[in-house]
Amino acid sequence: MGPSTGLAGWGRVNVADRGSDRRARIAAQRASAQRTQTRNRILIAGGAIIVVVGIVLGFVLAGGNSTTGGSSSGSGSATPAGQALANLVATTTSVPTATLDKIGGGTTTSPPKTISGAALTSGGKPEVLYIGAEYCPYCAAERWAMVVALSHFGTLSGLGLTHSAAANGAGQAEPFPNTATWTFAHTTFASQFLTFTPVETYTNVPDPATGFYKPLQTLTAEQQALLTKYDSANGGAIPFIDYGNKFLTVGASYDPGVLAGLTWNQIAADLHNSASPVAAGVLGTANYITAAICGLTNDQPASACTPAVKSLQAKI
Repeated sequence: MGPSTGLAGWGRVNVADRGSDRRARIAAQRASAQRTQTRNRILIAGGAIIVVVGIVLGFVLAGGNSTTGGSSSGSGSATPAGQALANLVATTTSVPTATLDKIGGGTTTSPPKTISGAALTSGGKPEVLYIGAEYCPYCAAERWAMVVALSHFGTLSGLGLTHSAAANGAGQAEPFPNTATWTFAHTTFASQFLTFTPVETYTNVPDPATGFYKPLQTLTAEQQALLTKYDSANGGAIPFIDYGNKFLTVGASYDPGVLAGLTWNQIAADLHNSASPVAAGVLGTANYITAAICGLTNDQPASACTPAVKSLQAKI
């Protein structure tokens, strides 16, 4: 009952009463009505507050479900989560063979190179060792191709989303800032053909205390030895990808600029368009990666090591 309605109603009842006794009762009744109104106003206000809090809480929870995986340098970009993330993985790993064959080597500018050394294995299978960092824009570009290629040999689990950094702890700008990408920080790989060992050494979160980035994962002594042996001429540049000590990639294999300004979903969708610059860069590199891995697995499985892919082996 609103304020004006309540007081007017009580006044109309009291007009018919006569005498001082009844006036006393009227005063008591009005006082009681005012107390009731005050209590109702408090309840109404309290209910409104609860509704507002509920709405705000709903937005907070919804916002919390819009980000997932990886580190964040605070760009405010929302990343797919839950089923949306699963759909993104499915889109990225389901590029048709016909599209991959049509791309061939694409616009890859730096395919894997042949190296020599004792076979790198793990669990009785050839090992692919990846060393990178979440802040690194060149790693950001390479991961897209790696996810496509590795999916032909097994199943990646625990993929997360992140983006390359905009600036480090000293405030120095990074090239190709905020490139949407994956992170291998919590990834596992199930395959009968090879072992994939990823190491993300740093996050994309600036660390003012060091002027660099916050550390994430640490190299083993053996991994550091391989990095020193094969990457010293490049100053330890990343990404560093050792394919069983038989092939090597250092740095981005294609121009990371083709991913600039694109979201995760836009990049994944472009992989299915053979005419897109994204497909030319990512899929061309994925085909070269697949060719290198096929060189470790004796061209198995045949579904991955297609004639188009095997034709690239002579170029690495």
